[in-house]
Amino acid sequence: MFNIYTPLLILIGCVLQDHAYPADELMPLTCRGRVRGLEPSRGDVDDALGMFSLTLIDTLDTLVLLNKTAEFEAAVRRVLKDVRLDNDVVVSVFETNIRVLGGLLGGHSMAVMLKDAGHYMQWYQDELLHMAKDLGLRLLPAFNTSSGLPYPRVNLKHGVRGPESRTGTETDTCTACAGTIILEFAALSRFTGDPVFEVHARRALNFLWEKRQRNSNLVGTTINIHSGEWVRRDSGVGAGIDSYYEYLLKAYILLGDDLFLQRFNIHYASIMKYISQPPLLLDVHIHKPLLPARTWMDSLLAFFPGLQVLKGDIRPAIETHEMLYQVTKKHNFLPEAFTTDFRVHWAQHPLRPEFAESTYFLYKATKDPYYLEVGRTVLDNLNRFARVPCGFAAMKDVRTGSHEDRMDSFFLAEMFKYLFLLFAEEEDLPFNVEDYIFTTEAHLLPLSLSNDTTSNNIQMIELEELDDSNFDWTCPNTRLLFPDPAFPRNLRDPIRSAVDKSCPRPALHREPGMGRPPLRAQDFMANNPDHLELLRRMGVSLIHLKDGRVQLVQHATQAVSAVAAEDGMRFMQEMMELSSQQQKEQLPPRAVQIISHPFFGRVVLTAGPAQFGTDLSKSITGVSPYSGCAELSNAAFVQGRIALLQRGQCMFAEKARHIMKAGAIGGIVIDDNEGSSSDTAPLFQMAGDGRNTDDVTLPLLFLFYKEGNILLEALKEYREVEVLLSDKARDRGEIHWTEQEGATDWRHVQNMGPYFISPSFPSPPLFCVCGRAAQCRLVLCK
Repeated sequence: MFNIYTPLLILIGCVLQDHAYPADELMPLTCRGRVRGLEPSRGDVDDALGMFSLTLIDTLDTLVLLNKTAEFEAAVRRVLKDVRLDNDVVVSVFETNIRVLGGLLGGHSMAVMLKDAGHYMQWYQDELLHMAKDLGLRLLPAFNTSSGLPYPRVNLKHGVRGPESRTGTETDTCTACAGTIILEFAALSRFTGDPVFEVHARRALNFLWEKRQRNSNLVGTTINIHSGEWVRRDSGVGAGIDSYYEYLLKAYILLGDDLFLQRFNIHYASIMKYISQPPLLLDVHIHKPLLPARTWMDSLLAFFPGLQVLKGDIRPAIETHEMLYQVTKKHNFLPEAFTTDFRVHWAQHPLRPEFAESTYFLYKATKDPYYLEVGRTVLDNLNRFARVPCGFAAMKDVRTGSHEDRMDSFFLAEMFKYLFLLFAEEEDLPFNVEDYIFTTEAHLLPLSLSNDTTSNNIQMIELEELDDSNFDWTCPNTRLLFPDPAFPRNLRDPIRSAVDKSCPRPALHREPGMGRPPLRAQDFMANNPDHLELLRRMGVSLIHLKDGRVQLVQHATQAVSAVAAEDGMRFMQEMMELSSQQQKEQLPPRAVQIISHPFFGRVVLTAGPAQFGTDLSKSITGVSPYSGCAELSNAAFVQGRIALLQRGQCMFAEKARHIMKAGAIGGIVIDDNEGSSSDTAPLFQMAGDGRNTDDVTLPLLFLFYKEGNILLEALKEYREVEVLLSDKARDRGEIHWTEQEGATDWRHVQNMGPYFISPSFPSPPLFCVCGRAAQCRLVLCK
């Protein structure tokens, strides 16, 4: 094995103690400790620092794993002697929980294990556990919210709220921040016998579960801690969400509660359905999970192959890990974010350990020596590019090799721990790691906690009624899964080729006039002059077709430079991928039903849906977009009615926004391609314009020329026509009319489904119904 712990010991034994202690972190370029308040603020990054010797606490159980027991005993004495937890400083609840509380609990677990072995720590009387409980009590005020989700920050001395605390004004937190509590808090409860910590952690997890998007079973990235509304509705497995999923599965492993596994399995099925596009893991919108939310990935998702190993889903773990490895080899490190064609999106690399973590778990599962080669590459790159005289420095830019004066505590707590475990033989380990679960900070908590009687004091939630056949309760044997030793290589080779064939993007010396970032397909708007100018520079021509579609053509020779031509090729590829992704969602047809006299529901027109706006099959209220490419001149007439629009000249979503502004409650777009009919043409789905269309809240339906003319003729003859927009036609027997003084008042006799909220309507319903008598009439836009 590699003697990889030698540089680690030098760092801990010499550099940290001689140059950084008692500071929270080492600054490896200036060779001194980082003390919060004495150094320029780094914003949210500094919320991990609490003047509590963060790196030392975070590294306690690493010392034991490396069989440096005497050094561990000395470190524990130093923590007990010097560390204070009542500092008047505002810290991140999430970071303090996983790094400091987790570090104290991991240190306590190791101290108890060594004491029971009868050689070291015989003087130990649970002092680290007492400190952990003190810290847990200081974090508890953050959970004093109506939802049970914690505030993102807490003052160690003053708690939350009050002028002296400088906290309590936040409204939002990330899903991972609120959902990565259960392991540490449950362990603290079971170690101490006080259930209050586990109760609060479970309450936060329960709330997040209840707030998942029920159709996609995904969670957003940021949530309002008071209302439970999703603030950011993009969903992935990377930053902002990552460890929420990790802790659901690991809570089942540590605590033995089937509830956590059931929830994880439901989430996991949705992740593999919507987010996983092997070997990529791409963010999607929780309400429209078939539409990608961005075209790049962040490095924190590198933990996911390791989690898939714990789940027992080895094949996609191999594929995604291989993609990450090839990106690592391409840039020496995994960039903080990288595009789907494996270019740098954010160039930093703060020595994150997630890729090493997944490498370790894959090696444990497969025993494939290939992963030792991967680990050697990681280790070599650390020594070649990140090693500095006073430690290891984060990479400021992986393209240039520049450094940042930063060495986060997780580098020693996780990176070297996983690298050591990857290469260690069984006789190198002082204890059996299979008896422990790794937290997200790689702290070791004993699996024996599941047998603690404290769990009897925790109020459990009844398991949901689920079919056990839908869930995997055990992991497969990898030797049976991959009987052919060459099979994993067959999975990896195509991915290696795909990454190798993607050319690195020129990082410097962009051509004149191309200083702006390239246009992304998801941001493109056909009516934006700046976007059209960018297209021209990239050699891309935009042509408006007669049927309303937009055609893009690229001529590389017409681009202003080779770099611009490359941008154009990438843009065209993204547009094709975006279009292909949108077409994957085959929505069923919708219905336009004429319900006014003399039709009474007998005329039903087949309509195509929109990939945005209200979904008529799910929503209680129904409406749709329009067909005006500028602000409507008859806006007052359109208000409260369903707008009829003609196809063409601009994007469908743009039409929808204009009629929404005019106050319309829905819209119908009629095809201008003469002779088109739903009888002969495939279902047409109106796509968005590449922008976020969450602002479009009314429904929009599409009628071909033939069906649209039927509606226009009815309007022409009867002047005022009422229609019902819905997922399917309503039974005509449910529609009853009474004429009163020339106006039409209509009531439903039987249950007409979710589109009607009361037996009668003194005022027109705000659904898919276009009323008469200045109420909800079908009108033409001008």
